[in-house]
Amino acid sequence: MTAISMHEDSPPPRSILLVTGLSGAGKSSILRILEDLGHEVIDNPPLGMLDEIVARAEKPVAIGVDSRTRGFDATLVLAALSRLRINPHLHAQLIYATAEESVLLRRYTATRRRHPQASHGTVKEGIEAEIRLTSPLRAAADVVIDTTDLPPPELRQLVEARFGQWEDGRGEGLTVALMSFAFPAGLPREADMVFDARFLRNPYYDPSLSALTGLDPQVAAYVQADPDYSGFLDRIDGLLELVLPRFVQEGKKYATIAIGCSGGRHRSVTLVEALAQRLGAEPQQGVSGDGQGESVSPASSPRGQWPVVVMHRELARQGRSSWRWANRPGGGQQPSDDSPAS
Repeated sequence: MTAISMHEDSPPPRSILLVTGLSGAGKSSILRILEDLGHEVIDNPPLGMLDEIVARAEKPVAIGVDSRTRGFDATLVLAALSRLRINPHLHAQLIYATAEESVLLRRYTATRRRHPQASHGTVKEGIEAEIRLTSPLRAAADVVIDTTDLPPPELRQLVEARFGQWEDGRGEGLTVALMSFAFPAGLPREADMVFDARFLRNPYYDPSLSALTGLDPQVAAYVQADPDYSGFLDRIDGLLELVLPRFVQEGKKYATIAIGCSGGRHRSVTLVEALAQRLGAEPQQGVSGDGQGESVSPASSPRGQWPVVVMHRELARQGRSSWRWANRPGGGQQPSDDSPAS
């Protein structure tokens, strides 16, 4: 007789997200996005009510906690988080929103709002006080989201990719984000691995291709014709096949793989799209990733195992809708490019 484990049919742990951070860094925007993703959102409840709120909730919960919260104390927040984390039926995470001090100052100056820690001082003094007050939370955060250079559409992309769920429940493990970017615009702060595609020939210098992007077949064909393109793509693919399962073993829930070039519009976009096609494909026994008939074991290949989201940073900054799920069943809801600013 075959023994059946009682754990096989048990529901996955319920997501509990504590969202905190610096005032003006986008905490409210993050909570709105999480609400769109199906979380019950409660902003700034008294700290003493956190356990009761979680106990009564019947679906994923996102709770906003910051220096405005009645009885706020970073030590008490961390103690509550510890209690939630030891509950095997919950998956509790701490999200910390931040931005550079100069950016926070500019945002407060533009809105003319009073900083919660500056009732008897300047906005700058309030920001500095809040940084000190919340520093233990930043140190303990599972996810730190820096919105310094992050437009609202990109913020939505990050939150959706990290905390959105697959409709068939497979969103409990690793989510892989593939991002194209331009080196002159800065490295993506959230990148776990970065690859440089600037050695490939550049379509920018072809007048017929300069205004196009790697999403256009003419540009993709031009980049793919470089004699080193296939070898470069194969090596990235092979490295990810080694590394991604190890990320899962370490308990990582999100991995960002970034590929950069000079402008972030041609070579990097082409490579990200090609890599997404490989990683998003379901593995087939007896068929290799290049279709040459070599055997690939589904158990050892990362293909199709995890959600893969594609993001093109520079295209997003130009106002283009530039992200998609590569293999999310049911087609995840795409964020609009006119999302409200935080």
